[in-house]
Amino acid sequence: MSDKLIIFDTTLRDGEQSPGASMTRDEKLRIARQLERLRVDVIEAGFAASSNGDFECVKAIASSIRDSTVCSLARANDRDIGRAAEALRPAARSRIHTFIATSPLHMEKKLRMTPEQVHEQARLAVRFARNLCADVEFSPEDGYRSEPDFLCRVLETAIAEGATTINIPDTVGYAVPELYGSFIRMLRERIPNSDKAVWSVHCHNDLGMAVANSLAGVKLGGARQVECTINGLGERAGNCSLEEVVMAVRTRRDYFGLDVGIDTSQIVPASRMVSQTTGFVVQPNKAVVGANAFAHASGIHQDGVLKARDTYEIMRAEDVGWSANKIVLGKLSGRNAFKQRLQELGIELDSESEVNAAFARFKDLADRKSEIFDEDIIALVSDESVTPDREHYRLLALSQRSETGERPHARVAFAAGEVEHHAEADGNGPVDASLKAIESRVASGAELVLYSVNAITSGSTESQGEVTVRLQHGGRVVNGVGADPDIVVASAKAYLSALNKLHSKVERVAAQG
Repeated sequence: MSDKLIIFDTTLRDGEQSPGASMTRDEKLRIARQLERLRVDVIEAGFAASSNGDFECVKAIASSIRDSTVCSLARANDRDIGRAAEALRPAARSRIHTFIATSPLHMEKKLRMTPEQVHEQARLAVRFARNLCADVEFSPEDGYRSEPDFLCRVLETAIAEGATTINIPDTVGYAVPELYGSFIRMLRERIPNSDKAVWSVHCHNDLGMAVANSLAGVKLGGARQVECTINGLGERAGNCSLEEVVMAVRTRRDYFGLDVGIDTSQIVPASRMVSQTTGFVVQPNKAVVGANAFAHASGIHQDGVLKARDTYEIMRAEDVGWSANKIVLGKLSGRNAFKQRLQELGIELDSESEVNAAFARFKDLADRKSEIFDEDIIALVSDESVTPDREHYRLLALSQRSETGERPHARVAFAAGEVEHHAEADGNGPVDASLKAIESRVASGAELVLYSVNAITSGSTESQGEVTVRLQHGGRVVNGVGADPDIVVASAKAYLSALNKLHSKVERVAAQG
């Protein structure tokens, strides 16, 4: 078996299935480029057949990425597979990932198909995909809860028809490490042609064991590909966390005996980008990328680290990207210095007009904030108002009054297309008043299901506030993110950002895997 562990990132597909985590084309492209800098082996760019929007996202990523394999998910039918192949046509290296459920529960209740029908459909799907693409991955959805005899038959057929990767999903996070590792090993030992394919693991975190199960599938089962997401992003409790798997294998190479091709110094930048794009805040005590991951509060720990770093640190903070420059620019910095810093942060803007718009926002921020940090730059560029021509709703001005003993009041001016609106409202606080003022004109009818505030940088009251607003309407859940030194302004931006996503009416078809 190979001593290289393939890292398959599905942040842009399975991660995006988290309620509110759907991304725009430009956001997905920006993250894909960061994943390429991270040296991810395979980027699952989306589910091309689910909507025209997702098709265009996959196609754009396939056209842009050159160092990673670009993959599209497809159900086991000709339409999905053909659509995936079409979207992937511009890719330097492409993969079609096709799947069908194989557990008794899923076959009976969801597919309403017999095992023989599922077996035949899997066979035809892999054969069709292989005629269109040399690199084909097959996944039996809910594979861990499938009957072993039947699963062996399906997987043997998939390999015989040309599948180059066989992935065993723990779709509902039911597995435990020792049993999951043994399950993978059993399949590999029983299937005669198992050596003709790379074996892969795809674990969900419903019981908090996605990383442990994935590593067990590698160590005990002999899998050589792990499917994972940045920050463990994913529906329900999330997916296997890329940063945790990579650093576990790297830190304990003595145990795993495997290499990964990941540039670990890009882990923290990737984590920040995904968090700020989706609005899913990383918990402070999150392994590897949490704000406290390398912090030591105990006096005994601090003393030990000062004397010998490895007394309490098994990894170096700079190895995963925590050593990036902190203060980068100020209000006297010029446009070329700003562009250079964008390059160093791995941020690519599509046109000079976007650079100019971002630089204008940077100068405005520098006038209000004496120190500009990397996190500020990332938030500034991630802010959708960098490209206002693509937005329907845009904040123009906001004023609010809040005094002790008086009911807060806000006045807001915003654009809706070419029309400028002015509105005012009272509220329980200045944020509440501002959002009510906007809603009084928009009348979206959306339900606010999450309001979250996070400081972009720590240690200063000058820090920008990053606000996440999650709205639900008509079965759709969207996130809006806004950043500004004024938390009320950031809140209004976030609310309008969420309204823009509702207005876009992008169709999403969730695929399990």
